[in-house]
Amino acid sequence: MTDQSAQPSTLAKRHGRSGMASLRHVAMAFGLALTLAACSGSQTDEYVERPAEELFAEGEQLLAARRFQDAARAFEEVERQHPYSQLAVRSQIMAGYAYFEGQLYEQSIGALRAFIDLHPGHRDVPYAHYLIGMSYYERISDVGRDQEMTEEALAAFGELVRRFPESEYSRDAQLKMDLAFDHLAGKEMEIGRYYQRQQKYVAAINRFRAVIEAYDTTTHVPEALHRLTESYLALGVTEEARNAAAVLGYNYPDSVWYERSYALVGGAEVVPTQASEGSWLSRFF
Repeated sequence: MTDQSAQPSTLAKRHGRSGMASLRHVAMAFGLALTLAACSGSQTDEYVERPAEELFAEGEQLLAARRFQDAARAFEEVERQHPYSQLAVRSQIMAGYAYFEGQLYEQSIGALRAFIDLHPGHRDVPYAHYLIGMSYYERISDVGRDQEMTEEALAAFGELVRRFPESEYSRDAQLKMDLAFDHLAGKEMEIGRYYQRQQKYVAAINRFRAVIEAYDTTTHVPEALHRLTESYLALGVTEEARNAAAVLGYNYPDSVWYERSYALVGGAEVVPTQASEGSWLSRFF
């Protein structure tokens, strides 16, 4: 009876001793690779627990050194290692602030929203809302570009003002909302003027009307009324042109835009008394 355990493998029969040596080299290389990977993983994933106070102090030092991203990570480590400590809650808001200072606005928004969700009754929630609004506000672009950030800032500041009207942060948020509204109105005016130059007067009128109806507290309203006067005249709708000029004179009698509209439609015919019944402009008297 033949001893099967002593027989060489089929692979060895086929390739001889050199084949066996190659297999051994492959096995050794594979084992070495696994060992190196294990060592590398142990270094990356090494967990060293440190006191919450030490981690928080490190975050403050990094913040003072303007290493904002590193500071945020140090504050996040406080919450990760000591989630039930008193410093954990404070570290969450500090991480959001550090990301904001480092202009890492999306990370800041994420950290701050998480803080609000976890601690809705905390005294720093108004400040968290304010920083979220500022994270959008700081990215508002000029009126020639997309205004998504302006709208997001308005939404964030609006939530702060609605929920915490007496907060010290709400007062500044309201001022920035006014500026953001003015910015959006400026965007509408730019588009309206473009349509006007292209002699697309109906489209232009829609934009100028949007400024008057949606952004009536902004600085762009007098010009919008004047541009309406121009556009209505270009279409031959003289009655509405006079109405726009009359509203302009009633609300902004000292405006240079009223002087221009007054000259356009014939002076005495646009004394600011009242717009025609049925005109959408009549409600602005």
